[in-house]
Amino acid sequence: MLTATGLVAGYRRGPDVLPGISITLTPGRVIGVQGPSGCGKSTLIRVLALLHPPRAGRLELDGEPIHRFRHAAPAAQRRRIGVIFQHPRAAADPRHTLRRIVAAHLPSDAADDETDRLSDLVGLTPDLLDRRPHEVSDGQLQRACLARTLGSDPRYLLCDEMTAMLDASSAATLIHLIRTQTDQGHRGALLVSHDPDLLNTTCDDIIQWHDLTTPTQTTA
Repeated sequence: MLTATGLVAGYRRGPDVLPGISITLTPGRVIGVQGPSGCGKSTLIRVLALLHPPRAGRLELDGEPIHRFRHAAPAAQRRRIGVIFQHPRAAADPRHTLRRIVAAHLPSDAADDETDRLSDLVGLTPDLLDRRPHEVSDGQLQRACLARTLGSDPRYLLCDEMTAMLDASSAATLIHLIRTQTDQGHRGALLVSHDPDLLNTTCDDIIQWHDLTTPTQTTA
């Protein structure tokens, strides 16, 4: 389980953005979080992904307490958590081909075969793999970013408005893939979205943002 209890977080000397968040993510389930813009959903994703240290609270990953963040976090912990961000163009090096993006977390001795497998899994055709980000659509680039994330075989997927920049067809494809990955039982997913229809058709549980600030709030 990826468990947060009473998380408080903010930036520099500003006010708290997370005012005591509690949530639990388990393999085999998709949890949705819905809330207004600016309420702190992206900050929650960053803390859960070990990219931003909280000011207070407790975070555990499969029973292990987490005390270090960013590059100081152990690689074994970082690999268990995968993030798909809202803006794929900000998450991909514009100099790299999609093939290189997909292969970013793969061991060199298996990179070619795994790149092909992951690309096929997310619906990237071979002709796209030698293109760079400016030569593909947002949906195609987001597929490459998802394939890259799956390449590290994470136990938990954190999706921060991952479909916000996509057309309906691309969004449906990626959401179906996330659901398929969790239905296999060895991954859990957290979907942050403004779209109630997407959450209603995809998630096992949906949490409204204000409910997360209740100290006893968890999902399982």
